[in-house]
Amino acid sequence: MKSKCKVSPEVGLVMGSDSDWALVEPAFKILRDFGVHCEVSVISAHRTPGLAARYAEQAGRRGIKIIIAAAGGAAHLAGVLAAHTTLPVIGIPIASRSLNGLDALLSTIQMPAGIPVATVALGSAGPVNAAVLAVQILALHRADLAARLQAYKQSLKEKVKKGNIKVQSLLENIHE
Repeated sequence: MKSKCKVSPEVGLVMGSDSDWALVEPAFKILRDFGVHCEVSVISAHRTPGLAARYAEQAGRRGIKIIIAAAGGAAHLAGVLAAHTTLPVIGIPIASRSLNGLDALLSTIQMPAGIPVATVALGSAGPVNAAVLAVQILALHRADLAARLQAYKQSLKEKVKKGNIKVQSLLENIHE
C-alpha cells in the first residue's frame, strides 16, 4: 500500500503491517498539519525483504529526506531500511501483547555501529515524537517549518499553563 500524493513527499512513513495504522496515523496527521507531505507504505522486513531494500535504496531519488518506520515484535524494519539508505531513519517500536513491546524496542534501538536508527518511545507518544523529530530535521533548512515548530512548542507551554491553573483551582476548592 503506498499513498498517492500530487506533491513530492519528503517523509516516507512505513509500517510492517496494516494493523499498525491505528498507532501510526497520528504521525501522518502531525506531518500533514505541519504541511509536510509524506508517502505511506506497508512493507515487511521479513515477509518482503527485497521490497524493503528497494524502498530504502530508491527513497532519496524520489525526494524522501527522512524515513519513519514502525514495527512490532522483533521485526527490525527500521534497521533493515537504515541498512539500505543514507537517509535518517526514525524507528517507532510498537508494543505487542508478547513482551509488552520490549522486543520491538530492543530490535529498533540496538543497532550496530554505523547503522543508526533514531528511536522514539513505545506507545502513543512514539508516533507523535517521530513526526515532530522529522519536522525538526526538515526545519534545519526550511524557515517556514522552524516558525511552525516555534508556535507548536509555544502551544505545548500554554497547555501546561492552563493545566496548572486548572489544578490550582481544584486545590483551592478542596482547601475551602
